Amino acid sequence: MKYFTLSEFDSPLEKGSGSKMNPEFLEMLDKAREIADTSFVITSGYRVPADITRLKAKGYKVARNSAHLTGHAADISVLDSNKRFQVINALLEAGFTRIGIADTFIHVDNDPSKPQNVIWTY
Repeated sequence: MKYFTLSEFDSPLEKGSGSKMNPEFLEMLDKAREIADTSFVITSGYRVPADITRLKAKGYKVARNSAHLTGHAADISVLDSNKRFQVINALLEAGFTRIGIADTFIHVDNDPSKPQNVIWTY
């Protein structure tokens, strides 16, 4: 990868878990980062099952079968509308077809077991 290290995708509950990320996902994300020409700060990458419990306890909406659990997803910090546009545009151009939009982050995944060509909000 040109723009990321595997440790950026580590679960806070399992050091080194970023190595479990799906290689195709990482390749697509690296391509999107190059297209966007702006930094991507990863706020969540690989998740272990205990992460789901931890995040739900904090009040977050978290899917039980999250694409994060299989290394097919990441959340990217976005703090303004211009950055949000840059990130989403680059993700689409890189070939992603599953995007979630929140106030402070963009979720992206390429989980083949989930519906494609979808964008949702949190």
